[in-house]
Amino acid sequence: MPTKWPFQFYVETLFLSLSLCSSSFLFLIYVLFILLIKLVHTKYMAYMRLGSKPEAFHREGHTWLCTTGLQSDVTVEIGEMSFNLHKFPLLSRSGLLANLIEEHSGEDGSECVLKLNGIPGGAKAFELVAKFCYGVKIELTALNVVSLRCVAEYLRMTEDYGEANLIAQTEAFLNEVFSNWSDSIKALETCEEVLSYAEELHIISRCIDSLAMKACADPDVFNLPAAGKTDSQNQGSIVLWNGISTDAKPQGLGENWWFEDVSYLNLPLYRRLILAVESRGMKLETIAASLIYYAKKYIPLMNRPSSFNNPNHGNAVSTPSEADQRVLLEEIVALLPNTKGVTSPKFLLRLLRTAMVLHTSPSCRDSLEKKVGAQLDQAVLIDILIPNICASGETLYDIDCVQRILDNFVSSSQDASLFSSPCIVEENQYMNGTDMLTPMTMVANLIDGFLAEIATDVNLKLPKFEALAATIPDYARSIDDGIYHAIDVYLKAHPWLTDSEREQLCRLMNCQKLSLEASTHAAQNERLPLRVIVQVLFFEQLRLRTSVSGWFFVSENLDNSQNPCGNLGFPKIDASQDRTEVVADMKERVSELEKECVNMKQELQKLVKTKRSWKIFSSRFGFRRKAQPSNLKESGELKEPAPSTVQNKENSDVAQ
Repeated sequence: MPTKWPFQFYVETLFLSLSLCSSSFLFLIYVLFILLIKLVHTKYMAYMRLGSKPEAFHREGHTWLCTTGLQSDVTVEIGEMSFNLHKFPLLSRSGLLANLIEEHSGEDGSECVLKLNGIPGGAKAFELVAKFCYGVKIELTALNVVSLRCVAEYLRMTEDYGEANLIAQTEAFLNEVFSNWSDSIKALETCEEVLSYAEELHIISRCIDSLAMKACADPDVFNLPAAGKTDSQNQGSIVLWNGISTDAKPQGLGENWWFEDVSYLNLPLYRRLILAVESRGMKLETIAASLIYYAKKYIPLMNRPSSFNNPNHGNAVSTPSEADQRVLLEEIVALLPNTKGVTSPKFLLRLLRTAMVLHTSPSCRDSLEKKVGAQLDQAVLIDILIPNICASGETLYDIDCVQRILDNFVSSSQDASLFSSPCIVEENQYMNGTDMLTPMTMVANLIDGFLAEIATDVNLKLPKFEALAATIPDYARSIDDGIYHAIDVYLKAHPWLTDSEREQLCRLMNCQKLSLEASTHAAQNERLPLRVIVQVLFFEQLRLRTSVSGWFFVSENLDNSQNPCGNLGFPKIDASQDRTEVVADMKERVSELEKECVNMKQELQKLVKTKRSWKIFSSRFGFRRKAQPSNLKESGELKEPAPSTVQNKENSDVAQ
């Protein structure tokens, strides 16, 4: 019968200690005993000893010989290895070997030779089987139990051929292995050696279910080890005088405590584990984080150095080939959750760049572009600067890819109520940023920055630039300073554009939505077409007159508020001091606005080449020389033409 670690010895020691010690030490002894049992159980729970006889085999080259003194009468050949054994120990334990020996035994009693090249686990597993049949001491661990369970099934080592046979022993030990996280990981890794047999016996599915259950549960419940630590490290740093650890489990494990351990599984097993934890309701954010960890570990292009010198894993993980990396990346993309916001756009764009380098399937890249497009408002400029690796690509960055991503974002963010809204929207509504407009506004700023970055590329064709800029709807830009800057950079890098192409390019911006700083720059920008400069000046003059009219409206309201009761006989409120300050401030602002208007006229004069053209402009836009501030003091009022008449006339002139 097999024996486990002798807990009975510790129980007997406890009762002996209680009988010898006084009652004052009973509690202390009890605590020490519990700690000792916990330590022993934690360290040796994945350990089972079978047999009791000493070693009876020795190896000579590729041959195993039995040292019992009896001459061998059966030889088992497995590949290059041969085992010189005896019939009776094998007959009493294995149904398959019993049938083979009976078939191959000669009537003359000559030695029987059996060839078992298809045995699971190979010669290494059969060596342990042979020792088990002879009753030699062997140890079951998480690293050999799977192969022993498969070879026991292959050899038909059931209870019909001896009590407590190898199938029953290994099956019982597997149940203990599945109760421990670290041992389950080790056992699952060894399933790769006997994959078909482990699959047939449902060892892989049971192991994955065990791991999925523990990964979805509280790690403290199962006394789970911290990833990447040895058993001694997991037992804590506080040690008593007798070597017993008082802290047998790690503290404060996060949701990613299992990432490192499962990352050593091969891709098919890892995929099945991810699907298992997802079916058990694990948070999608945690699943995505595990996939990111796995991808960064095995794809060097993800720019994540990793160390494979884990003391819990003897073999170093080698870098996969380019073909394996391609398959791995496509599988990672397929496993990523489709829920928006689960995976960061930064990582998705990094995956997309890597997919282009590895030449993954078009469906993989299309899936990544859709995932990025769904949350493009969370991306930053440096992430969308995707290098163009196409052989036929002329531009420095992949403009077509960004265009597809932007199209996906626009199509995913369309809202019927948004497009059915009135054409005229107050500017403060853009600035406040409602829930519907904020993502689109953020993307507009992102694309404007991207356009300014790629505009310096002399190989960038005008249609591509225009198509990308025009994809952003007009309502998404509260001000057009960003697109104006991109247009200016493009004009500077492409001085050979014709006048018609320049005017076509400038139609991408709305001169009425330029800030004062951008308008001032545009009015002096020689690269802009003359028609655009005139439009900028017109809207600046219109804004100037509106501002002046607003000051007079405030002044009139202030006059009315000083004597709201008229001639009703109420006492008059004296606020002459406040009124004087307001009027003085208003006059100062009017003087500044007049100076700005004069400066704009001077800039316009530089642009026209003949005196006749200036007369046409001045007569068309109605520029007049305003009264000086000293005349304002004498007259006490500034006569302003009817705003509606002037504005209608100017609008009609600009339209022409």
